[in-house]
Amino acid sequence: MESNKQLDHKIWGIAWPAILSNISIPLLGLVDSAILGHLDSSDYLGGVAIGAALLSFLYWGFSFLRMGTTGLVARAEGAGNQYGSVLVLARSTALALVLSAFIFLCHQPLLQLGLWLMSPAAELHSIAASYAGIRIYSVPAVLVTYTVVGWFIGRQDTRWPMVIVIITNALNIALDFLFIVGMDMRAEGAAMATVTAEYIGCAVALWAVWRQLPPILIPQLIADMKVASAYKQLIQSNRHLFVRTLCLLFSFAFFTAQGENLGSATLAANTLMLQLMMMAAYGMDGFAFAAEGICGQQLGGRNLAGFRHAVNRCALWTAISAVAISLGLWLLQMPLVNVLTGLDSVQELMLSFFPWLILLPLAAAPSYLLDGVFIGAAETRYMMYTMLLCVFLVYLPLWYVTLSLGNHGLWLAFTAFNLARGVTLYYCFVQLSIAGKWLAEPTG
Repeated sequence: MESNKQLDHKIWGIAWPAILSNISIPLLGLVDSAILGHLDSSDYLGGVAIGAALLSFLYWGFSFLRMGTTGLVARAEGAGNQYGSVLVLARSTALALVLSAFIFLCHQPLLQLGLWLMSPAAELHSIAASYAGIRIYSVPAVLVTYTVVGWFIGRQDTRWPMVIVIITNALNIALDFLFIVGMDMRAEGAAMATVTAEYIGCAVALWAVWRQLPPILIPQLIADMKVASAYKQLIQSNRHLFVRTLCLLFSFAFFTAQGENLGSATLAANTLMLQLMMMAAYGMDGFAFAAEGICGQQLGGRNLAGFRHAVNRCALWTAISAVAISLGLWLLQMPLVNVLTGLDSVQELMLSFFPWLILLPLAAAPSYLLDGVFIGAAETRYMMYTMLLCVFLVYLPLWYVTLSLGNHGLWLAFTAFNLARGVTLYYCFVQLSIAGKWLAEPTG
């Protein structure tokens, strides 16, 4: 078995590129906002923000392609089956292309429904529709990149995903300046910049895969891809993750909608605090990615002791990161609030609810870690079952009984929801350990 030092080195080797690539995503949004914010009307910034949010929700709903690929690849690599690893990627990519074609065929009613639900002002609606109508052309690049990133993480390699994200974001910024500032294309220019950058990023991702492909027989790979029954496990795993992701999207959308019902100042305060929470989540996600790759490979190699060792060390670093993040939020709450907004009413509300934000990383840390463990093990049905339970038996009932507490009740329900996710997943982890089922064939 690896020593703690060796395993920690491996965990950090996976975690830090993942953290760095995650942090670059919100930074890109800030640059986009800064460029659009200097145009002669704030409508462009608002319209693009709405269109981008709509596409983010749509694409995030298909992020199961990344997670579903990771677990099966990790177990194949752990078993020494490099061909099986490539075959999982090829099948996942084929599934991504089929889904892309479906999304594109149905994109007009999907975008219209999304804009109707978001209800933007009349002056923003046309801008958001134009932006989203162009951005939707990048769907094949986005979904294929999801599968490639999943393949790399399953092989314990997060450096290439980091390179892909950084190249995509850097190109997006450069093209923003070219199209928006240089060619005065405004919202359409922002959309074209992103679409172009995403296709180039996808090309880089595919090139990176090609460089690392083991010797394989292409005709054999094509023949194996045509075996329809072989897609059962992949589709089963992705089905569970799709339902789980939809529930997670609902939880955030519900939180935002209830904040809006409490007034514009409360909505602004909640939105800014959620942005801080997402930044904090990126830190813990790095160790979840490490758990996905390492735990999956240990199970693929039928090394149960190595699997437990990896879970324990990833848990330690996740806990340390959660404590550090909560401590940082506690010490920096005033500077953070002052940087994020200059509105006295919003600042006052943020400071009132900030203790919930400080508590949240500690409450959510177990769920982030165990998500990684179950993804790596390709045991995704437990993620779906626990998410459904936590949304409908914890989050919504607790919100309802604490309506009299206003926004404090909303934050209490959201925090309890994140805590319950970790508790229920831990219960499943213990039951699988007692029953000795971690080395069984993954059930999706």
